[in-house]
Amino acid sequence: MPRLAVLVSGRGSNFDALRAAIAAGRLHAEIALLASNRADAPALVRARAADIATFASDSRGSGDRAAWDRAFMAAVAAAQPDLIVLAGFMRRLDATAVAPWLGRMLNIHPSLLPKYPGLDTHQRVLAAGDAEHGASVHFVTAELDGGPVLAQARMPVLPGDTPADLAARLLPLEHQLLVAAVAAVASGRCRMQGTAILCGGQILHAPLQLQDDASLA
Repeated sequence: MPRLAVLVSGRGSNFDALRAAIAAGRLHAEIALLASNRADAPALVRARAADIATFASDSRGSGDRAAWDRAFMAAVAAAQPDLIVLAGFMRRLDATAVAPWLGRMLNIHPSLLPKYPGLDTHQRVLAAGDAEHGASVHFVTAELDGGPVLAQARMPVLPGDTPADLAARLLPLEHQLLVAAVAAVASGRCRMQGTAILCGGQILHAPLQLQDDASLA
């Protein structure tokens, strides 16, 4: 059974989605660790209640960023995960901390990458007048939100939408997308090779898309 380490910074709704999918038999994996860079992250409380191992180290005021990142990832590595899932982890990790996990670390980001890496994606979509918004799951590299994109979920931007409207409507799609993407990698269906992604042994030329039945195609 593939072992997951899930990294969060806050409430952890994507962590909850992964847990629910595992309990329902839709994701064949186990969560070996929930780790956070915020000691007060609400997700930690729920993980402990579910008897999931946790690790927290507050990154605020940590001084040497690269040293903190390496120490944090060493603690994550101690759980011996097969795959690390950044599920609302709001910190850019140093390249030296990411390097050992290339191809084994996924991140979910609330935009249709390569559009709008970084923060404030909902506001930026509205400011640009985009007709479509969405979320992406990508393999993590040293570049901010720049690794190969595995899968995306899309939705229309409606007249009168606010950033809060977009965030609320996108969140359920994020949950479905992350579960499906993690399942694709954990099962061996998809993997990173160099700067490309292989799915079913074939190079993926465009991100897989979330379907109405929550599958990827």
